[in-house]
Amino acid sequence: MQLPELCIRRPVMTTLLMAAFVIFGLFAYRALPVSELPNVDFPTISVTANLPGASPETMAAAVATPLEGQFSTIAGLDSMTSTSAQGIATITLQFSLDRDIDAAAQDVQSAISSALRRLPTEMTTPPSFRKVNPADSPVFYIAMRSDTLPLAKVNEYAETQLAQRLSTITGVAQVNVFGSQKYAVRIQVDPNQLASRGIGIDEVQAAVRGANANQPTGTLDGSRQSVAVNANGQLETAAAYRPMTVAYRNGAPVRLEEVANVIDSVENAKVAAWFVDKRAIVLAIQRQPGANTVETVDAIHKVLPSFQASLPAAVAMEVMYDRSIAIREGIHDVEFTLLLSGGLVILVILLFLRNVSATVIPALALPISVIGTFALMHVLGYSLDNLSLLALTLAVGYVVDDAIVMLENIVRHMEAGEPPLQAALKGSREIGFTIVSMTLSLIAVFIPVMFMGGIVGRLLHEFAVTICAAILVSGFVSLTLTPMLCSRYLKVAGHGSEGKHSALFNLFERGFAALLSGYEHSLAWAMARPRWVMASFFLTLALTVLAFMSVPKDFLPSGDSGQLLISTEGPEDISYPAMVQRQRQLAAIVAEEPSVQSFMSFVGVSGSRVTTNTGLIFVNLKPRSVRSISPDQIIARLRPKLNTIPGIRAYLQNPPAIRIGGQVTSASYQYTLQGTDTQELFHWNDAFLSRVRQLPGFVDVNSNLKNRSPMVALDINRDKLAALGLTVAQVEDALQSAFSSRQISTIYGATAQYQVILESTPEFQGDPGALSRIHVRSADGVLVPLDTVVETSRKVQPLTVNHQGQLPAVTLSFNLLPGVSLGQAVDKLKGLERELNPPVSILTSMQGTAQAFEASQQGLGLLLLIAVLVVYIVLGILYESFIHPVTILSGLPAAGLGALITLLLFRVDLSLYAFVGVIMLVGIVKKNAIMMIDFALERQREEGMAPDRAIFQACLIRFRPIMMTTLAALMGALPIALGLGAGAEVRQPLGLAVVGGLVVSQFLTLYLTPVVYLALDRFAQRVREGSE
Repeated sequence: MQLPELCIRRPVMTTLLMAAFVIFGLFAYRALPVSELPNVDFPTISVTANLPGASPETMAAAVATPLEGQFSTIAGLDSMTSTSAQGIATITLQFSLDRDIDAAAQDVQSAISSALRRLPTEMTTPPSFRKVNPADSPVFYIAMRSDTLPLAKVNEYAETQLAQRLSTITGVAQVNVFGSQKYAVRIQVDPNQLASRGIGIDEVQAAVRGANANQPTGTLDGSRQSVAVNANGQLETAAAYRPMTVAYRNGAPVRLEEVANVIDSVENAKVAAWFVDKRAIVLAIQRQPGANTVETVDAIHKVLPSFQASLPAAVAMEVMYDRSIAIREGIHDVEFTLLLSGGLVILVILLFLRNVSATVIPALALPISVIGTFALMHVLGYSLDNLSLLALTLAVGYVVDDAIVMLENIVRHMEAGEPPLQAALKGSREIGFTIVSMTLSLIAVFIPVMFMGGIVGRLLHEFAVTICAAILVSGFVSLTLTPMLCSRYLKVAGHGSEGKHSALFNLFERGFAALLSGYEHSLAWAMARPRWVMASFFLTLALTVLAFMSVPKDFLPSGDSGQLLISTEGPEDISYPAMVQRQRQLAAIVAEEPSVQSFMSFVGVSGSRVTTNTGLIFVNLKPRSVRSISPDQIIARLRPKLNTIPGIRAYLQNPPAIRIGGQVTSASYQYTLQGTDTQELFHWNDAFLSRVRQLPGFVDVNSNLKNRSPMVALDINRDKLAALGLTVAQVEDALQSAFSSRQISTIYGATAQYQVILESTPEFQGDPGALSRIHVRSADGVLVPLDTVVETSRKVQPLTVNHQGQLPAVTLSFNLLPGVSLGQAVDKLKGLERELNPPVSILTSMQGTAQAFEASQQGLGLLLLIAVLVVYIVLGILYESFIHPVTILSGLPAAGLGALITLLLFRVDLSLYAFVGVIMLVGIVKKNAIMMIDFALERQREEGMAPDRAIFQACLIRFRPIMMTTLAALMGALPIALGLGAGAEVRQPLGLAVVGGLVVSQFLTLYLTPVVYLALDRFAQRVREGSE
């Protein structure tokens, strides 16, 4: 007993089975997490090492290089980049997708421990690391400010309390504090006052360290009682430090306040952040790679109310940006698109069948298949994201196909006079193999996608499995529920009942009859001229190749997440006040943009920004429902305005949904040069940079090579040092104390630690002549001015030193104007390489998204070929034929041509989403041929009909279900192609490819399939005759 017959005879079993699908699916739907995309984050770890006062070259040679040597031995390391700046080095490690980030973190910790013995002894703290991609955009911004309290007090609430609480939330990688104003005591010594009293700066340092102590003082243990001993060794404010004794001269104490300005200040006075136009402390929360953005943000929201309640009324806290809002809007719109597609598909069924009961029966396959798929998604650990919901939306057009084909065949028997039960038994038996063939061959298309590696495979895996699950469920429903319902509830109107229907339905039926008649005559004409039809096939194939070569190619289309990033950069020698002035001018221009809701502006060193000549403006756009233009259009409007300010450059980005690569650059795409000879590398950087800036369509072109930072070079006379009983270490120690904002002591508070900083007064920090007033005490007690043992000269040094792998590297970053695809940009850069012809010692490569695009282009063509091959194998197995699968697949060029021409007409790039549409067409288009060929083979087998007569009848009899299934698939994809709703600009290429491919292939395959069928049948017959 076949499955359809079993279900027809056992309706209760069938009903309960379908009910189980629905119940478990609804429970699973409520439990599914929500995310923007499947987890495609590369496991990324950022390592930070600090050595205050060290030059970028020293940081690179003494800190970054030893660490890189240890990190390079870690298994699964894909890429390693480092940036060394004044006093800080950051190393970003990105691992392969299959590497567990926690295991990688353990390996990184072991590597750091192994490298410690090779690091400078002056490093007071070992390198630290976080599981975060520094190039990733934060998912949540909080601004805190006050009109009455000092920023240092606001910072206490923001950094010491809220940031620490947020850091403990699962999924949070780090909390960047922009504009940090953490309290510190700053001791600004006056070199003139020290010299007049004969005091060395090292004596001030030693005195402060001795005066501020927080050491264990023990206990008093008596015979009956134990008493703790506690001394007031801590000095906690500037006022407490001022009267302390630094030294004695002529028997009188010299107070600290006599030789220095001691002030309540902040750790870093050269950072500032603004929320719109007011100074603020801004917290930017980054998620861990692999963490669910929506769940992480929800956990953040749970913490905020209790913290808000504990704030004084004078402190205002505002959520500036919430990434989950855009994600939820996008998911909501995809869900609406899913429902709209379902409604359109049901409407198509109703128009063709003109029968409510006949419409309801296949329509039931739609919700059962979709809801049943939710259960499988939950079991597999998937989420409700754009791709999985897109898969279900597209599946809407296909899940009813099997039910339509089953229903139409049963209706045909009922119209011939058979009772419903017999019609259902006979019709399901005839069409069962066709449904199995259609289902398995459609699933076969996605088998290669499931096993594809790399980021493309990870991105599309959930999509492929989800749509296959929906198709499997729909095939099962079509073989079980559909024939059972037909046998009991299907009513078919008899002949002459046209008047019982509305005029609209009757008009549609007459129109369809006319269409069928026209197809019959045109098909007879085409079959009589097979050479013309075959010529059109080869022409279509050639045009498909030409269209593929012509269509612009991209990786992922830019979406609308409601944010913009503006990186700013001043000259290498710009001062902090000058940078602040220019940054504020840029912020004023951003504030005038009508599409901007709020923004944060920042200048200084923080997080991944390691130089003082850079800044950041984060822009939160107004909701989509309020503004009428896209982020890319806003960028095009802002860019020329921002770059009118002299002395500063602005680089604008629309942050992508997926950040590939861990390198922080000022633009979206990266191109890297590597070499062992730095001078040669710098030469080729200049050569490429000047030429890339001339390439049409390239904007915001920049290089991270900054090697003209002014420097005062000190040449130490070692002979004089030795004669005076001094050492190089003493000289450098004095320099560090005077000019590097040196931490010389720590204040231990109840909830945080605060620094005591030693430096010279501001007027001396910018004057090289101050060296004559900085003294070091020699071995015999004589104070020696530093200018007697050093000579100064003006030179330049790199502002940063960058490595890629373990080689010196420079990275060119760039953005692209609208209308210029990433594929075109890569081709232009490759052409530039050939033109400039750098030596083999200079290695060139794309990085980040551009590198992933290159890799995907190599794999996608092979993926399509394998998909076609797998479908051929499955069809060959099902039909036990080498010939029939070729006939079935002959319509693929027409589908490809339709998809590519549609993309060209709408000026849409062939992105990864559009390519998914092309792959889907492989599975969709063959359905028409399967329905024709199955019927023709059955007529030849059972009735001995001639092949030409059999295929002619098959085309006519199957014309209605072919039109129904194609229109159903078309209606399923049409809402996506229209590009409506939040995030639609990302999904639209997929819908356009499917709709265009279906329209063109539907027209051509109706004539091509029978002609190819007969041609291959004659070829097979000649082969058989030749072998006999």
